[in-house]
Amino acid sequence: MTIGLICAIESELAALSAALIAETHTDIAHTRFVEGTLDGHRVVLVGAGMGKVNTAVVATLLIERFGARAVVFTGVAGGLRPDLNVGDVVIADRVIQCDAGRIEDGRLRVYQPGHVEFFNPTDRLGYDTDPQLLARVREALSGVRLDARVVYDTVLTGDQYLHCEDTRNRLHAEFTGAAIEMEGGALAQVCESFGVRWLVIRALSDLAGRDSIRDFAAFGAAVARTSAAILRSVLPVVLTSGDDGR
Repeated sequence: MTIGLICAIESELAALSAALIAETHTDIAHTRFVEGTLDGHRVVLVGAGMGKVNTAVVATLLIERFGARAVVFTGVAGGLRPDLNVGDVVIADRVIQCDAGRIEDGRLRVYQPGHVEFFNPTDRLGYDTDPQLLARVREALSGVRLDARVVYDTVLTGDQYLHCEDTRNRLHAEFTGAAIEMEGGALAQVCESFGVRWLVIRALSDLAGRDSIRDFAAFGAAVARTSAAILRSVLPVVLTSGDDGR
């Protein structure tokens, strides 16, 4: 079984590229998909670029063109939870697209992508990580000595870079989100459509406030390596959890 591995930016991709035994590559839609083995596991590694559209395109190709039966996004994110610090890691147990909804009275009222309250309403908000997969990830990491604190919590997705403490505090209060990034919600939506497992692993490069740009520049590459290391620790359970044999 093949697993798709997605990163957004070069610093996230670098650690995995260095460890990948590459066999072949295919260029599609201005993107390079590299097939090979990582720690003995069949993978397709790709740098998607930032944002939800780039992720949706790449995730669809990984599933339809390359036959990926699970897809993992690994990289960096901004922290929202007050008790988290730069270098901590959030593994999503749920992702919410926090930039989808209805604008009313000067404010965005978030709802599930693809739904409109007065047309095709739903009470659902966000996408939950497969609980069996998440349990296996927890078990796998419990026996690994880690240099980072790892938490399992909600990750928010939106096509903006957050550099605002007021917005960070509001998003945490409204959604109890632990981290914010630009891709995970799109990955979950695509994978759910195809019935494919997914996982989002994010190391905090900044705390999404007024120092976020400076912190991202200072810590982004290092924490991306942490996220990649955790991915490599859980690869075996991503491949085996709930495997349907396809």
